[in-house]
Amino acid sequence: MPHCSALTIAGSDSGGGAGIQADLKTFSALGVYGTSAITAITAQNTRGVFAVEEVSPAVVGAQITAVLEDIPPQAIKIGMLASPEIIAAVADALEGYRGPVVLDPVMIAKSGHALLAEEAEAALIERLLPRADVLTPNLPEAARLLGQDPADTAAQTEAQGHALRALGAGAVVMKGGHATGATCIDRLVTAFATTELSQPRLATRNTHGTGCSLSSAIAAELAKGATVVAAVRRAQAWLHGAIRAADGLQIGGGCGPVHHFYEVWSR
Repeated sequence: MPHCSALTIAGSDSGGGAGIQADLKTFSALGVYGTSAITAITAQNTRGVFAVEEVSPAVVGAQITAVLEDIPPQAIKIGMLASPEIIAAVADALEGYRGPVVLDPVMIAKSGHALLAEEAEAALIERLLPRADVLTPNLPEAARLLGQDPADTAAQTEAQGHALRALGAGAVVMKGGHATGATCIDRLVTAFATTELSQPRLATRNTHGTGCSLSSAIAAELAKGATVVAAVRRAQAWLHGAIRAADGLQIGGGCGPVHHFYEVWSR
């Protein structure tokens, strides 16, 4: 029986902790064959982002088409898109794809570097948000997409999740990493219910690539046939373990990566 695969459409992180590199590590860690389409090249490490160069929209589209024609994925994760032209190229290339899509609206790096042009936000909302089976914004990203202030209560978080669903997303994971408190709560908002998924908040600076890794973990679980609720639950639990093991990697002098292979290397 052929192994299941997933496609990541995102930017490249030369430091290996986020973007395409994090996605492919996540896919592999969760037993899924990973393919990729690179939207931008970034020069970055654990200390920050120092340069960004976009890949031409034509080449972005060609990468996606090449993968779809020969290695059709069971799920797709979309991350950094950079510009309206790249968003259009991705939307056009995915026109005939009918599998699940996880959209991570990457806007700003942890260093503060902008990864999505302001003029691209409208294109993201119009062309790709309605295509997302699962949308995975953090609280600042959700607020920016809606033109609102970031949510600071459970009720506000749930309301913004429903507002994003009203824009076309099938389900929304309102990530709680930017909130405060001893417990980190992600809220999965669907048409049927809001599910709270909580984990103890871990004291570590090594959280580079957590958003990328969560969305690609959800895509990997969907590729394996899980329901949305089961995929999000497994992805969150796996990521918590990767964050818990991150300090053991000792990579770089800044905000280091999570340990994608903690379940594998320990054996």
